[in-house]
Amino acid sequence: MIVLFTDFGVRDPYVGQIKARLAEFAPAQQVVDLLHEVPDFNPHAGAHLLAAFSHGFPVGSVFIAVVDPGVGTPRDAVVVLAGGRWFVGPDNGLLSIVAARNSDMRVWRIIWTPEAMSKTFHGRDLFALIAAEIALGRFPTDKLLQIDKLNVEFDAGDLPRVIYIDHFGNAWTGVREVLKDAHVSVAGERFRHSESFGFVAKGEAFWFINSVGLLELAVNRGSAATVYGLKVGDPVQVQRLN
Repeated sequence: MIVLFTDFGVRDPYVGQIKARLAEFAPAQQVVDLLHEVPDFNPHAGAHLLAAFSHGFPVGSVFIAVVDPGVGTPRDAVVVLAGGRWFVGPDNGLLSIVAARNSDMRVWRIIWTPEAMSKTFHGRDLFALIAAEIALGRFPTDKLLQIDKLNVEFDAGDLPRVIYIDHFGNAWTGVREVLKDAHVSVAGERFRHSESFGFVAKGEAFWFINSVGLLELAVNRGSAATVYGLKVGDPVQVQRLN
């Protein structure tokens, strides 16, 4: 399985171009669109989302992860093995959280350059080709150099900020493992805890632990982002009582 995780959006041609390249070089492999609305130019938020999502995919899955504002610069391109899954993308911190949270982590720098490679589209011209080889079971030893660690590493602990806002207006955070008696506040507002939407009144705000283990802020049948003016990067205060 090849899994796509990008900030490309779905209205532009970039995702389709990557899929065309994968269809050429790994036509039998299943390709899954995980997320193409990672916050733009934000590998830090993307790193926490990727780490949360990755456990939901089978061991052996190959992720093409592209949130790459430094594309075309001397930043490295890498392959990471973590949790039995493969991750191909830029060395800008995007892969560092999933790497740090898995004890089996190994990392390789991509030292190969294809004959034709756009300065601005490594996702299509480099990452897709490397991912295709790995997914086909042909590890590209001749194109990689094993290294000890990534150049850019974010703190692997929780990130108490809004890292994603979904189309419902729910605000995901980079905080994990919060007990229901914790005090959670954002934008000057205290949110109560609920296990799910149906346990609170329409229009009521609450926090819960979502399906990938992250603390999420919501308004039942409403938009927390609109009601409270939330945006990616906003700090979240979490006071654990136990």
